[in-house]
Amino acid sequence: MASPYPQGDREKVASKLPPSLRQELKIRAAEYSLDIQDAVTTAITTWRETPGGAPADTTGAESFSTWLPAGLYDDFKETCTGRGISYVQGLAQAVRRWLDANPSPADRPAGGIPERKIICNQKGGVGKTAIAAGTAQAYAEAGKRVLLVDYDPQGHLSDQLGIDQIEPGHDSLVSHMCGESDQDLRDLLVTVDDERYGKRLDILPSCFDGFLLDAKVAIKAAQARGYQKESALERALAPVEGDYDVVVIDCPPSLGIAMDAALHYGRRRQGEPAMKSGVIIPVLAEDSSATAYGMLAGQIQDLCLDLDLEIDYLGLVVNLYDSRRGVIATSSLKQWRELGEPPVLAVIGDLKEQREAVRKQMPLLSYAPRSEQADLMRQIAGTPREKGGRA
Repeated sequence: MASPYPQGDREKVASKLPPSLRQELKIRAAEYSLDIQDAVTTAITTWRETPGGAPADTTGAESFSTWLPAGLYDDFKETCTGRGISYVQGLAQAVRRWLDANPSPADRPAGGIPERKIICNQKGGVGKTAIAAGTAQAYAEAGKRVLLVDYDPQGHLSDQLGIDQIEPGHDSLVSHMCGESDQDLRDLLVTVDDERYGKRLDILPSCFDGFLLDAKVAIKAAQARGYQKESALERALAPVEGDYDVVVIDCPPSLGIAMDAALHYGRRRQGEPAMKSGVIIPVLAEDSSATAYGMLAGQIQDLCLDLDLEIDYLGLVVNLYDSRRGVIATSSLKQWRELGEPPVLAVIGDLKEQREAVRKQMPLLSYAPRSEQADLMRQIAGTPREKGGRA
């Protein structure tokens, strides 16, 4: 069916696509910076001009709608009728052929430098874990290969996703940071098994040994000539970096050596564009959060001066915001916004979906993909929002 498009020469058309094909289309269009309607227009036009091709699997096809140039859908239906196939089969063939002709950039050879997002604040309870997990999910949903590192020995991220923490004495991120492992770090990774992320989201679980990380790294630096404690995290992750487009680090609430290593990892590397890697700082709309932010900013400044680094502030995320808490909340939010630099990337309310997802040990974007909270995670990551409303 079709209904007139009120703002130009397009019309809204409705058909069906299998969920997996629709998700792949969404991701690929985002990878090529295309609107889905433009990708589908090209797909249908090309399919009509080039007969032949294998039938597409339309099992479980669900409602799908988009905007097409006026008249194209009628021409498409005539072509389907002429070829003796259903409209659903024709659309699936067109989309499948377009996807095959436009492979994912993520399939390129490994070896590049990934973007590195350091989610940090020395104050606990500001939502670092939720924001790290949500933005990592948004990147993976949009087609990027993502490594999400549970760098906090408390292991909230691992627990929330139902992933076991690594027991003391076993190979872990800590043993790799201290140069005490000859094993492959990839053996520790857990891939999130969800069609939404297409096996592009890996988790490096937390380890209980992380509580001793500062001491172990300090001892290693004292004993081993040439061992720079600030580069410990980078040395550990270097062997797997080429496998990913984005690495997200969920940091502990600390200002110690572990935090220095995370900040060093997120520095702007030689030849890397500004604002690709750096720190994302979750804060609350309250006075104590401003104090904690000042302490973290001081640590970043000292590290940059001591080691001649550039660390980009990618932005702030004001989390758990509720205007009903009165003038302290509203005035604090105003002050965060008036900073200007770093910018406020998102203001996230005290919403229920994240808590419910944690209870079910599910990723937020899997549990409530159309929720306001999920869309705000996509906003932080700069990836396309879910179409079709909120659930």
